[in-house]
Amino acid sequence: MSGAGASGSSGLTGPSGLGRGLGAALFAVLVWGGQLPIAKGIFPALDGFSISVVRYGVAFLCFIPLLVWLEGLRAFVAQGRDLKLVVVAGIAMGASALLMITGLARTRPEIAVLILGLQPAMTAIADWAVWKKRPPAFTLACLALAFAGVAIAVTRGGDAILNPAPAVRGEVLGNLLTFGAATAWVSYVLITTRLHGWSTIRVSALTSGPAVALVLAAWGIAWLAGATYANEEVLPAASWRLAYVSVVGVVISMFLWNYGAKKIGAVNAMLLLNLMPVVTFAFRAAEGARFVPSEIAGAAIVVGALVANNVYLRRRPRRLS
Repeated sequence: MSGAGASGSSGLTGPSGLGRGLGAALFAVLVWGGQLPIAKGIFPALDGFSISVVRYGVAFLCFIPLLVWLEGLRAFVAQGRDLKLVVVAGIAMGASALLMITGLARTRPEIAVLILGLQPAMTAIADWAVWKKRPPAFTLACLALAFAGVAIAVTRGGDAILNPAPAVRGEVLGNLLTFGAATAWVSYVLITTRLHGWSTIRVSALTSGPAVALVLAAWGIAWLAGATYANEEVLPAASWRLAYVSVVGVVISMFLWNYGAKKIGAVNAMLLLNLMPVVTFAFRAAEGARFVPSEIAGAAIVVGALVANNVYLRRRPRRLS
């Protein structure tokens, strides 16, 4: 749900291109910010496994004809190392989808979005561990602050640890599953960066194949275990939510995001992405959700730390030049 990758050049284009790029990237962020609360509203009608089948099945059916139209049938050919990367990346994508939706069923959207907001930080740490690309000291400080902010929000300032009610214990499992989803998506991002010369649509289309296969296999196991359900009485009312999280939230927003990232630059795009928790909190507030002060403080720390890091990274090349 959160898998935004800021691909493309980091340079800016002309004023008109900048405006269109800014609008496209901002629209994608607004879409993703509302995605978790909207997805949460599907659970009375459909289980998480079935939601994943619909979401990624629809996206897969959209990606395939788009790839044929844009690049032809030869784009489906992947051999040797590239084929292995596609399969492993697709499995990581499918695992992220399953962990995210099962985690969301057990936690709140406003907490899940903060955990997902750590993905850029997790990617920087993974880059350091795998490729020995040590982040600047300021970035490490911001990442530590962001993790602390998530801890404050998740534990409600420590109250959830001191007074662990049954509902809170259920949220802990949901938060762990969400963190697992974020980890799986970071793995997907790191793997797909090794597909040199591939377009975004080609990567998305080919990796969605193994992802859909994994999601279908998980759905089959859940169906045999009696863990799937469909409430036909409320399912029609949830159809717009399914369309949102599959077509709008995956296909349309992905194209807008990548278009915007190319126009305004990767660093500027990531700066906009930090607004996603703000959008989610605003959406939940409009739904009538109430937040304790520690949740708001934790969210503010996360957003502030991530924005500060992005601003630092944006200005750093100027200081180094």
